[in-house]
This record gives sequence, C-alpha cells and structure tokens, in this order.
Amino acid sequence: MATVDATTESGKDAAAPPAPPRAGGFPGADLALRLLLFASTLAGLVVLATAKQTVLFPVTLPQLPQVIFVSMPAKFKDSPALIYLLVALCVTCFYSLLTALGSLKLISGSSTPKTLFLLLLLDVFYAAVMASATGSGGGVAWIGLKGNSHTRWNKICDTYGKFCRHIGGAVFLGLVASIVLVLLAALNAYSLYRRSRR
Repeated sequence: MATVDATTESGKDAAAPPAPPRAGGFPGADLALRLLLFASTLAGLVVLATAKQTVLFPVTLPQLPQVIFVSMPAKFKDSPALIYLLVALCVTCFYSLLTALGSLKLISGSSTPKTLFLLLLLDVFYAAVMASATGSGGGVAWIGLKGNSHTRWNKICDTYGKFCRHIGGAVFLGLVASIVLVLLAALNAYSLYRRSRR
C-alpha cells in the first residue's frame, strides 16, 4: 500500500490555505489622526470657551468734572459666528471619540466595507461643518483684527488683546481639525479603493 504524503512531486509542501484578506489602508494612521482630531478640537474648545476680557474705558461727561471709567466685557457669546464655532468644535470632539473606537476595529481587521463607507461619509460631513464654522469664526476674527473702514467697523484687537489671541487660537485649531478630517476622508476612501481592487 502506498502512503499519501503531504508533499507534491517536486518535494515541496502542499499549498497552505490563503491568508485572510488584510484590511487595506493604514489603520494605525487612522487612529493617530483621530486622536489628533480629538486633541485639536478639545484644545480649541477650551481656548474658545475661555475667550473673555474686560477693559475699562474712560468716559467724560459734560455734567461731571472727573473722568468715569466704564467696564466693557468682550465674550465669545457676543458673536453668533463664535457660538457656531464652539458648537462645531464640541460635536466634532465627541465624534472623534466615538470614531476612535471604530478605528480600533480597523486595526483588528474586523471592519467591513460598510463601516469604512459610513466613516467616510461622516468624515466628509464633519469636515464641511468644521470648515464652515472655522470660516465664519475667522471672518469675525479678521474684522476684530483689521476692522472694516467701508462699514465703519472698528478693530478691537488693539484693546482686547487677550480676547483676540483666544479667538485666533480657536480659529487656528478649527482649521487644523478641518484638515485632519479631510485627511481622514482621503484615508478611508483609499482603504475602500484597496478593498474594491481585490
């Protein structure tokens, strides 16, 4: 009786079963970008929420011989555009936490194309929200910094320096978050493309 050997005629081992398909893309980079998104939105949220400053302005009245100082506060709540930026930073920060868990699925290799497609759609949506909020907040910051002589809007950053630095920092961090979301969308689109080519 002949024995059946696990080797082929050429003496090589029989072909091993094919390895399970890899997730494709860069799951480690996806998680790192989501952590960067969380850090930038959280920092922007804190910087914007603490944007307030009170300045004393001298006022002279004809009825009084002495100068009266009037305190005038500046807060981010005074501008709807800055409130919109704060809300956008808040929801994007929460979104980055939730999707970091989804990114752990990418690393383990248990994600489906449906999950990648959903992350792609959400990343594009939040990138649009952050870009629009950053643009509106940046417009307010620019007017505060430079003013607008045509509409007689005076610049205030020469008086409210600390307030304007907080607003500028929050706008910059919002811009960073927008760029990170665009990179995440591109990364997920590339992962879906790699899966479709198999």
